[in-house]
Amino acid sequence: MYRPVLFLLATCFVGSFQALAKPNIVFVITDDQGYGDVAAHGNSVIKTPHIDKLAGESLTLQDYHVAPSCSPTRAALLTGHWTNRTGVWHTINGRSMLRANEVTLGTLLQKAGYTTGMFGKWHLGDNYPYRPEDRGFEEVYRHGGGGVGQTPDVWDNSYFDGSYFHNGKIESAKGFCTDVFFEQANAFIRRSAATDRPFFAYICTNAPHGPLHCPQKYLDLYKDQPKGIAAFFGMITNIDDNVGKTRALLKELGQYEDTLFIFTTDNGTATGDKIFNAGMRGKKGSAYDGGHRVPFMAHWPKRGMNFHREIKTLTHAVDIVPTLLDYAGGSALDGLKFDGRSLKPLFEGAAWPDRFLVTDSQRVRDPIKWKSSSVMSEEFRLINGKELYHIDKDPGQKEDVAKEFPEQVAKMRAFYESWWKELEPTFAETTEIVLGHVDHPVVSMTAHDWIQKAGPPWNQRQIRDGIKSKLKRRGANAKPLKHEGHWAVKVVTTGKYRVSVSRWPQEAGQPITAVVPAGADVPGATRAFRTNPGEPIAATKATLRVDDQVIESKPVSADAKAISFETNLTEGSHRISPIFETEHGEVGAYYTVVTKLP
Repeated sequence: MYRPVLFLLATCFVGSFQALAKPNIVFVITDDQGYGDVAAHGNSVIKTPHIDKLAGESLTLQDYHVAPSCSPTRAALLTGHWTNRTGVWHTINGRSMLRANEVTLGTLLQKAGYTTGMFGKWHLGDNYPYRPEDRGFEEVYRHGGGGVGQTPDVWDNSYFDGSYFHNGKIESAKGFCTDVFFEQANAFIRRSAATDRPFFAYICTNAPHGPLHCPQKYLDLYKDQPKGIAAFFGMITNIDDNVGKTRALLKELGQYEDTLFIFTTDNGTATGDKIFNAGMRGKKGSAYDGGHRVPFMAHWPKRGMNFHREIKTLTHAVDIVPTLLDYAGGSALDGLKFDGRSLKPLFEGAAWPDRFLVTDSQRVRDPIKWKSSSVMSEEFRLINGKELYHIDKDPGQKEDVAKEFPEQVAKMRAFYESWWKELEPTFAETTEIVLGHVDHPVVSMTAHDWIQKAGPPWNQRQIRDGIKSKLKRRGANAKPLKHEGHWAVKVVTTGKYRVSVSRWPQEAGQPITAVVPAGADVPGATRAFRTNPGEPIAATKATLRVDDQVIESKPVSADAKAISFETNLTEGSHRISPIFETEHGEVGAYYTVVTKLP
């Protein structure tokens, strides 16, 4: 129930709003957990007692929307800009790197006096200047790419006993990944609480994103469910336990009353719709509400956000940066404008005008107009520019009423057309990996960021598979393989560079033509990526191509772990596309290290 008067009365007991100090901010965002994957929202199977308790004593957004997939949501959430404006409309293909001209919440809160930390899943770029440590986060503990075991991650990582990037250096850890990320975040909170600066802890779990792995004791909680549900819900219950531990730590440190604790997720459910989807249509990736309407809970006792209050007004991830800045006493940089708006007036009972918002799921190399799109208002949803649903009367989006409300369709289409016209010129601004920066002379690039029409190999199972699956699909008269992908790079210093290409990452320590043994499996409903045997690629020659021109070719010996080329690169934009030549044609070099030479 919407109770602005009661809320305002509650805040009277904590004094003037203006007199409150900057809050600490703990922001927890999970991966692939939908609105219905919380017991407090009506799911009778899942066990989430700590999140339920949080919901029962928090301000909750009941019509809060994000993008239907992970990187785009994170881009909007951290910048206050439409995902397509930031260059992040996919999760791979070089389209998951947040453009260098974007300013993140980390940077803005730093400037407002905060100490900042990021823990878990970043998924907005693994190279300078796109990493979290380049974007306003002082303490960083994360995996690579979009999940543990994906192509940019440390080789052979699984959800247990993995290795992670701690302020840029690889460190090994013991335990389940979610537990490790929360432990690191809690250590940061403990250190920060001992200082006189407010802190921002951005805790981003890769769970419950697949592969579906979790500790056995959580699997056992759901032993009566199908294996996939048991693992998916088990990961969420593990997150729930960690939410409880972190809130208990805040009480122990005397920071509970002064902390704005937020819990949310990055897109609709990936798996839980089989059990409960809160009456919504669609799931992760969908333009229907089930793809992008997610939980949002905000708890801050000193601000009166310590009892259950539901706000049913339409809100979006682009609203979060201006809202948190408003509460933190920060401000946007000169010339920086947000696509969203601060929700502070809404939270405090002010009138809130209706507006149109857009979310879409592109997941292609270049955006396509109207693709998997939802134009949203308080009453309606326009799907793909054609279907119209009266969301208040039809939350399951079952009855298309476009013919009954042609004027509403026209208004929403006009808004989208204007929105698209403004953003479209930015689509050609390819986000480039920077080479030759004085502070970052060595750059590692992975196939995850190849720009090409087809999706590149984004996880280590696909890396291990090599071209095996491609060969299975080829007919008797198939043409030789041709590698069409490239890395888009920006050279900032003209000079000589070493380009070292390999089949396996450096930490694997394996020759280019090696057969890599399968690794051990872990508990869960699916197999770990590393359990696939590493298929050999019979490479005979390596060739370096820059801007579609062959620079040099070299033979591949049986024991060579990498083939190195030296070439001059001029300042500016280039396409780098090294390949291995085999009897079946060209195979892209999955891993390449570029070093600026003295």
